[in-house]
Amino acid sequence: MIEAYAEYGAIGVIVVLFATQIIFLQKTLMGKLREIEDISVKLIDRWNRSDETRDRRHEDIMKEIDDLSDAVSFLKGRINGGSR
Repeated sequence: MIEAYAEYGAIGVIVVLFATQIIFLQKTLMGKLREIEDISVKLIDRWNRSDETRDRRHEDIMKEIDDLSDAVSFLKGRINGGSR
C-alpha cells in the first residue's frame, strides 16, 4: 500500500513539475512575443517616417524641375520669338 502511495506521489510531483514548466515557458514566450511586436511597430513607424521624408524631398525636386522648365520655356520663347 505504501508503495502505491509513493508511486502516485512521484507521478503527482512529475505532473506538477511538468505543468509548472509549461506555464513558465508560456509566460516567457508571451513576453518575447510582446517584445517582437513592439520592435515591429517601431520598425514600421520608422519606415513611415522615412517615406514621409522621401516624399517631401521628391516634392521639392519636382518643384525645382517645374521652375527650371518654366525658365527654359521662357528662354526658348525669347530665342524663337527673337527679341528685337
